[in-house]
Amino acid sequence: MLLTLVFIYLALSIGIGLYASRQVHSARDYITANRHLPFPVVLAMVFATWFGAETVLGISATFLESGFRGLISDPLGASLCLVLFGLIFARPLYRLNLLTLGDYFRLRYNRSVELAVSMCIVLSYLGWVAAQITALGLVFNVLSENAISMNQGMLIGMGVVLMYTVFGGMWSVAITTFVQMIVIIIGLLLVTGEAATQAGGVATVIAKAAAEGKFNWLPTLDAVDMLGWAAALLTMALGSIPQQDVFQRVNSSKNESIAIWSTVLGGVAYFFFASVPLFLAYSANLIDPTMVEQLMAKDSQLVLPTLVVQHMPFWLQVVFFGALLSVIMSTASGTLLAPSVTFAENVLRPLLKNQTDQQFLNMTRFIVTCFAALVTGYAIATDASIHTMVEHAYRVTLAGAFVPLVFGLFWKRANNRGAMLALVMGLGTWLTLELLGINEPVEPQLIGLLASAIGMVIGGLSAPATHPAPPRAAHPH
Repeated sequence: MLLTLVFIYLALSIGIGLYASRQVHSARDYITANRHLPFPVVLAMVFATWFGAETVLGISATFLESGFRGLISDPLGASLCLVLFGLIFARPLYRLNLLTLGDYFRLRYNRSVELAVSMCIVLSYLGWVAAQITALGLVFNVLSENAISMNQGMLIGMGVVLMYTVFGGMWSVAITTFVQMIVIIIGLLLVTGEAATQAGGVATVIAKAAAEGKFNWLPTLDAVDMLGWAAALLTMALGSIPQQDVFQRVNSSKNESIAIWSTVLGGVAYFFFASVPLFLAYSANLIDPTMVEQLMAKDSQLVLPTLVVQHMPFWLQVVFFGALLSVIMSTASGTLLAPSVTFAENVLRPLLKNQTDQQFLNMTRFIVTCFAALVTGYAIATDASIHTMVEHAYRVTLAGAFVPLVFGLFWKRANNRGAMLALVMGLGTWLTLELLGINEPVEPQLIGLLASAIGMVIGGLSAPATHPAPPRAAHPH
């Protein structure tokens, strides 16, 4: 019965997404919703940027293992990313009226930089989207009591997300996400209330977690520990800034003010609401410590779904799994669209001359389908945890894309030579250290970030500044 109700909910989500797709009449509609989205919808989408499988299943499991100390990258770094993007980057990028973030690198530098950075952005999404697909497989596996395998669940979940994303693009992502965020907030709060009652009250759960040191989050005064802490924070906080999924939400806003404040408030809302799954996970430790101990040894990501199935009344099971699927699908749809439109616009389109708008739209939809197949295959093949896949996703953009974006916006001497040196030195240093397994005393992506900045400064001081092309050059279409 529970599985049947979940499938009905999935069918409704598909229906909403396909209804929203009626708004798509051009590539601009598909990629930016023609910049028509109001504040509540953009706020919901920004909140959903990070509030996915990683938050509900990933960081809640990490909290049980490591406490707040294991959550520096997410939610702290992830929230900081959104606040910084809103306050510093939203205004100048929104004013350029671009289709993708990759377009910025063509305008500010040249085609070579656009291609290199766009590929970095696309590759960084492999683990991020795969994490959502893995979570969908896990949910169907739990709901069916192993009748649906993890792999089969991944295929079903991706099929649902793909069905409305491929037709409706940003319009479908926006409308379905807005509905799904309502389900998420109401659902998780209701489940949390029941869990708190069973665990002896909110104060009891918090006091017990504090007594076990779960709220310790600052590093020790040891230099290596502080560097590791900083690496975890900066990888997510800075590495996630040059990303298409964050940019496309900001860029779909109806006006500049919405672009800025929906992003800032979305980041703040994410930070506080991310505490709800943490509370649920620790409540499980008080409600059924034997179950938690067994699952921690097997797969800690199963703690919350198993708690709900074994200890919650049926109606709350429906609410929880509806909310959980909403969480995952809202994130999966946006992060599936982001790399696909980047690859279509910034890698393929310049190679295919004289495309009509309709041809470009059809090509983008085809790329969405191909990327869905690729990440599903990767999710099936890898055995990495959800948290690990997400944590590693943004190392490539931190080392390769962050410096060209920031210096291009805020340093007048930034030029093509500096951008290419930043890419080569940043990515080269990071990859070399990763391949050699050298991750102490500083993690490879931070050294890559430093090398990238050095490359930009050397290039900027050794050659004339590159002046940005007029914004209209990014949109011959």
